[in-house]
This record gives sequence, C-alpha cells and structure tokens, in this order.
Amino acid sequence: MFNKELFDKCDELNQWNSMCAALLNDGFGSRAVTLRGVVPENLTSAWYWTDQFAAEIIFHNRMMGHKCRTLEPEGATGFYVPFYAGLAVGKYLWSANYSARDRDFHSVMLLKWLQEQLFWKRSYGWDHFIMMGRISWDFRRWRDSGWGSSFICMPAMQNVTRLLIERNTWDYFDVGVPYPTGFHPRSDADIVEWQNYVNTRNRTSLYSFVGATRADINVDIRRFVMNNCCNESDKCRVVDCAKSKCSTGSSTILETFLSSNFCLQPRGDSFTRRSIFDCMIAGSIPVFFWHRTAYYQYEWFLPAEPESYSVFIDRRDVKNGTSIRGVLERFSKEDVEGMRAKVIEYIPRLVYAEHREGLETIKDAFDVAIDGLLRRFKEQKDRNGNNTRMW
Repeated sequence: MFNKELFDKCDELNQWNSMCAALLNDGFGSRAVTLRGVVPENLTSAWYWTDQFAAEIIFHNRMMGHKCRTLEPEGATGFYVPFYAGLAVGKYLWSANYSARDRDFHSVMLLKWLQEQLFWKRSYGWDHFIMMGRISWDFRRWRDSGWGSSFICMPAMQNVTRLLIERNTWDYFDVGVPYPTGFHPRSDADIVEWQNYVNTRNRTSLYSFVGATRADINVDIRRFVMNNCCNESDKCRVVDCAKSKCSTGSSTILETFLSSNFCLQPRGDSFTRRSIFDCMIAGSIPVFFWHRTAYYQYEWFLPAEPESYSVFIDRRDVKNGTSIRGVLERFSKEDVEGMRAKVIEYIPRLVYAEHREGLETIKDAFDVAIDGLLRRFKEQKDRNGNNTRMW
C-alpha cells in the first residue's frame, strides 16, 4: 500500500500524464539514447532520463541491496520506512478537487501502522528515517486549505529523520540530499572516465543559464538573469525552458553545461533546483544568488568552503545593476581551474549509482546519505539513550 501499489498505479500519479515511463528501470526512467555523441560512447548506457522526483524508488532499491541490511531488528542501528510519500501526494497538489483528507490519507495510514510497531515504541522514531522524494514544503500543510500534505507536521513525525531534495533549513530532522540526475554510473571506472571527460572539455562560453522566467512572481530574479544572459550572448549561452521542454529528453541542457565555465543558478519555484546538479556533474561551476539554494541544503554532499567550488552574487546586487559577466571575468584562469577541479572531485557524491550494491570503492550520494544517518543515530543514542524523546 505504501510503495508497490503506488508504483504500480503509475498511470494515476499525475493528473496530466502517465508517470510510468519516468519510473522505469528502478526509478531511473528511460535510457537516454539521444545522448549518443554528447557523452563518451561507452558511457551512454549509464545515462537515463531520470525524473527529479524519483529518489524514493531509487533509495528503496538501494536499501534492499545494502551490504549492512539486517532482518534482525534487535541489532539494527536504524530503521528505514519505505513509504513513497512524494508519489502519494503528487497527484493532489495542483487540483482543488481533492480534500485535505485525500492528501493525507496514505500518511495517516502509514503512521497508524508504524506507531504499533515494537521498535517504534522503543525509540519514538528517533532511529527511523524516510526518503521523501519532493521538497519539504510539499509535506508541511498547516491548514486544510493549504498546499500539499501535512505529513511532516503530524506529531508522530517529529523525531523521524527525513531525506528530501530540499530541506527546511530550520528543522534538524530534515536532511537535504541531491536531486537525481541522469547519470547513474555502473562502476568506479565510469566515474573516473566521466571526470576525465568533463575535465578536458573545451568550454566556449563564460557562463550559461537554463530555465524560464516566472511571470507570477513579483520582481522575478530569473528575469534579470535571463535578460543578462541574452544581452551577453557572446559570453553567455541560454536555454529558455519556456520555449523548449527542458524536463524531457533533450541533449541541449547537458551540451550547454559541458560548454560553459559557469552556470547561473537562481532559485526555482522553491529555493533549490535540479539544475544545480545537472550543472555540476557536467563540470560547470555554479553561481548562486541565495545561500539557501545550496550552502544551507546539502552540507553532507558539498565542500565545506563554498568559495572553493562556487560563486555567490547577492540577488539584490544583480537587481541593482551588478554585472554578472563582470564578476565572473574577474576570476583568473587558475581560479576557474581550481573551482572546476573541486566540482569534479565531488561528482561521485552527487550521483546515484545504477547497481543496488553501489560502486566498488567510490561512495555515491546514497552512500554519503546512509553514512550520515548512521552517524546521526549514534550521536542521538549517545546523547539521549534508547527510550528518550528528542523533543
């Protein structure tokens, strides 16, 4: 009910079209055969058209194949809750035809079952975790008339660690993890070959922007960024997603990032964007305009020194006339090479490997997340003991 049935009803998960193709291949989606000629030939099979909200399925499959998985609860350090909360609420988000009860149905049923379990009662959930494949705000409805479900706001969820592609930066139990991208390496060798490939690319553009403006957002920063890029066409490459479908199988986005030294990353509909990770796995250096877009989101996955891999330009300065091109041109060739080297070094931590057992020796985003969770559970246990609520 909480995973397989939701997955099997992929035709019903979206009110506009079927999600079945997006959930193929253990959540990776369809193979990206149109990337032939864009990526190295022997890496083509490692690329998929992966949906940005598919992390729940990807994590579940990896959990099933994890070398430390145990079926003996007495010896478990942590308990994974395999509930596809994002799939459960997704079809209700953009329609007024559904009630708050509809949006909360699966969440209520899950917590009713979970609170009856012996090992939940032992810890009140502090050693339990869940992967929720959407942003935190899709699960934080305070009023019946509000957006999304109220899953995170339910009392039983207050001690559960939640992995999300965007976290609430004020909530200790929210942990931000990378959005799924299209690259799912099959081996350590795939990682190394891709890193070498992006490191040797001839980058013909100083910077790029992939996205669309938001007419319904007052003083939209993306409009400033888009206009800046269009006005600097000799230095900036733009992909206008209002004119092309950036969310479906197109090689243009990857080609754009592969050819750019920097990529502009203003906030999306929320503070984060999948584009951050599409950009970085292409070896392009992200340019941020909000600290909450990455620096306060993905601490387990990105370098501790933001300036080592990225550029920050305050959005207010952009609106007041600061030249993005001028800022970026002040970086020397050595500065750019150093930042790119750091981005490329961290690529393994930003991707989800294809095999359920993971890679041979290199840790991917899933491994980093699990290591962080186990570390967190140990700290909580040392601090609070088995039978104490966190708060």
